[in-house]
Amino acid sequence: MSVKRTFEEVNEKIRRGDAVVVTAEEMVELVKSKGPEVAAKEVDVVTTGTFGAMCSSGAFLNFGHSDPPIKMEKITLNGVEAYHGNSAVDCYIGVTRMDPERPFEYGGGHVIEDLVAGKTIHLEATAYGTDCYPRRHVETDITIHDLNQAILCNPRNAYQRYVAATNGRDEVIYTYMGKLLPDYGNATYSGSGCLNPLSNDPDYETIGVGTRIFLGGGVGYVIGEGTQHDPKNGFGTLMVKGDLKQMNPKYLKGASFTKYGTSMYVGIGVPIPVLNVGLAAKTGVGDEEISTNLLDYGVPRRERPILKRTDYQELKSGKIVWEDREIPVEALSSLKIAREIALELKKWIEDGEFLLTKPVETLPLNVEFKPMKVTRELPTAGSVMIKAVTCEPDESLEEVASKLIEHNVNHIVVVKETELVGIVTSFDVTKAVALGKTRLEDIMTRKVVIAYPEEPVESCVQKMSRHDISALPVVDRRNRVMGIVTSEVISRLLRR
Repeated sequence: MSVKRTFEEVNEKIRRGDAVVVTAEEMVELVKSKGPEVAAKEVDVVTTGTFGAMCSSGAFLNFGHSDPPIKMEKITLNGVEAYHGNSAVDCYIGVTRMDPERPFEYGGGHVIEDLVAGKTIHLEATAYGTDCYPRRHVETDITIHDLNQAILCNPRNAYQRYVAATNGRDEVIYTYMGKLLPDYGNATYSGSGCLNPLSNDPDYETIGVGTRIFLGGGVGYVIGEGTQHDPKNGFGTLMVKGDLKQMNPKYLKGASFTKYGTSMYVGIGVPIPVLNVGLAAKTGVGDEEISTNLLDYGVPRRERPILKRTDYQELKSGKIVWEDREIPVEALSSLKIAREIALELKKWIEDGEFLLTKPVETLPLNVEFKPMKVTRELPTAGSVMIKAVTCEPDESLEEVASKLIEHNVNHIVVVKETELVGIVTSFDVTKAVALGKTRLEDIMTRKVVIAYPEEPVESCVQKMSRHDISALPVVDRRNRVMGIVTSEVISRLLRR
């Protein structure tokens, strides 16, 4: 006999205290051992959980009116600028906005965490003054209890799954996926796999506008699909809101990513009612069945190379195998706290404290996530590079000096056949002559900072500035020299 339940029937069992609730991890084991039909008969609700960095997060705050009143124009909270484009004493603080006095250390996410923890927050605001709002400056100390409303409102949270990241460059890079070591030295990933809320209801049968959820340790609601919602590719997202005054700082943590910026970790748990056998099967999906891509974040483009297809079972193992090598992999999310969230939500339901809500509108399945329309394309290293003047490592300094003069250049790229092995500048040659050196191999730079042809010029500028150099050989993926980008070329480009 097939299983059919309604939200009302599940809630009635919760009220009576006899609803059977399991976490998503427990459901995986149950479905494996007994099959989805039996699991559907035995289980009423599956609880999920995730605790990861959510840059698209923030909070609306209302401070009430001062006397005389002020129409705030510029607002800072503990030095972090909040957005004011609303009425006189409302603001929105985003988690990625940083304190300019403590960049990369303290930002909007830390302000929200401090508010929820009951700490004192320093508010300063200025205004241009009006007849009805004459005050032009206010400075005060507040806590969350002094606010009329403090509403966590996150445009995008709870990715259905997320890509894994590694780095093919020859230098460390700092990203929202954390610190990535050169030459594929490590990899990182986000998400909790089989515990991810949307992975347990990938067709959004039970999740939609109005779904009651665990949010930051309190009760929240789904208010729509999140920004960048991409269901066709399995990257659905949620837009959520909740009352900060009910939340727990354990599940809202300000975060700092070295040389990238600030963010906030947000705990979310969504209950999935097992209304039919199909939902039992979907909530029984294991980590090995939730796949994603390993991307090379060393390529600073929107479309990054896919190195391999992987899954959350491999990612959670601590290593990933790619081209006969093992790459250590770390989670950016906390699986430990994700499990705690799923267990906490399970307890709320078992204790009859949390009823499920039927969405008034389900999440869309057919929207497309489009890239930004850019009417002015950015030049790339391949489009601005010039022909590189080259030499072999065994050439004499006299021959190299002659090439510098003959071609009127400041850089000579050293190659073996066509493969890059070094670079030498006019200054290197001049200095070598002054010191009595005669061999090119003794003075050339062997650890060369390079660019790939598809790399944006802005990325080339950043590399030159970071390494205090004035040229980048452009190579293909086999390290064969294709050309060179110099500061002179970029300067001419910027003058156009």
